[in-house]
Amino acid sequence: MNPRTLVLLLTVALITVLAVFNWNALATPSEVSLGLLSFEAPLGVLMLGLTVLLGIFFVAYVLSLQGSVLLETRRHAKEMQAQRELADKAEASRFTELRAFVQSQQVQSQEAFMARLDALETHLMARAQESDNSAAAYIGQLEQQIGRAPRQG
Repeated sequence: MNPRTLVLLLTVALITVLAVFNWNALATPSEVSLGLLSFEAPLGVLMLGLTVLLGIFFVAYVLSLQGSVLLETRRHAKEMQAQRELADKAEASRFTELRAFVQSQQVQSQEAFMARLDALETHLMARAQESDNSAAAYIGQLEQQIGRAPRQG
């Protein structure tokens, strides 16, 4: 139990015990003065009544304060949830942008790779054509040399 609550309960219990054991003294009528007005009443009962009234107002104040704090906490929780949702949406948006950027980079890389592959293929075809032409020229020279050589026979 909270120490403050314990002290409060002990104080209320002490006031109650004192009021019960000293009821005759509390209920004894005496002259009560309010400045301009004076009357005869039991002063102890009046003071006890004012103490109870003060206690009721104190409890009402604490309950209203606790209610307002609870409402404020709920409002803050809702605001925090809204901020979390905004942050989640922003993060999702960043992921979407990142995905689009990565895909565009991939497309550019693939296009560059295909262009380079096409250039290499063209170069390879040209080399193959040169090689074919060289081979044909060598074969042509060999045929001419064979054709000029005297035939023995």
